[in-house]
Amino acid sequence: MSRAPHRPDPGPVHGWCALSALHGRIETHIERALQAGHELSVREFSLLNVLSTQHDGDGGHFRMHHLAEAVVLSQSATTRLVTRLEDRGLLRRYLCPDDRRGIYTDVTEEGHALLEAARPTHDAALGQALSSAEERPELAPLVAAVRELAPAPA
Repeated sequence: MSRAPHRPDPGPVHGWCALSALHGRIETHIERALQAGHELSVREFSLLNVLSTQHDGDGGHFRMHHLAEAVVLSQSATTRLVTRLEDRGLLRRYLCPDDRRGIYTDVTEEGHALLEAARPTHDAALGQALSSAEERPELAPLVAAVRELAPAPA
């Protein structure tokens, strides 16, 4: 008599698969919209968005390794992405004034203009992707969680 193999609790695996599917669907939808409307990838948008939050106060600028963590890329992939955006005139790098070994990256005026032009496209594509995903029963609870994470209007 043959026994069926023991299967672990499907909860975490099922949840992870659903989360991965939701992320993939959203990223693909946003990527298409940003590429079509602004010749900008999701990663490029994310990097510009993160860098646009920098300020001149204490700890207000990202070093390359912190930037890599913020956009969830390896340090080498982040450096290549920064180089591409710098070549397009959207970013500029400079030496950290307090530590000559550190390099900071700032968004140029052109980069800020592109980011602001692309933000409505990004936000609309995100909304469309969430609404579409919400129709799938396995993704609906995750969409609800994402919507609940949104900050309350000020």
